[in-house]
Amino acid sequence: METATVLAFEHTRPSWPVHIVVVPKRHTPSLIQLGEGGEELLLEVLRVVQQIAEQVCKEYGAACVMTNVGAYQDSKHLHWHVLFRGDQPG
Repeated sequence: METATVLAFEHTRPSWPVHIVVVPKRHTPSLIQLGEGGEELLLEVLRVVQQIAEQVCKEYGAACVMTNVGAYQDSKHLHWHVLFRGDQPG
């Protein structure tokens, strides 16, 4: 999925059976350092995350959404992981 400000793509080295990454096109350091795009850009990113999560949940029965900050954030550009881990929930 792609909008004017957001890109979603399959992870190049997936850790799960379904592993989609959602990023703002404008550099945004992290969830706690939004940079110039600010909360408006974060909201646009989250709209795409929501749509992708809904799509994964419909197809697989569950979706996990996560982002990392600080030392846990390997890539210093805000990104969200939308995934299906392969296990059956519940």
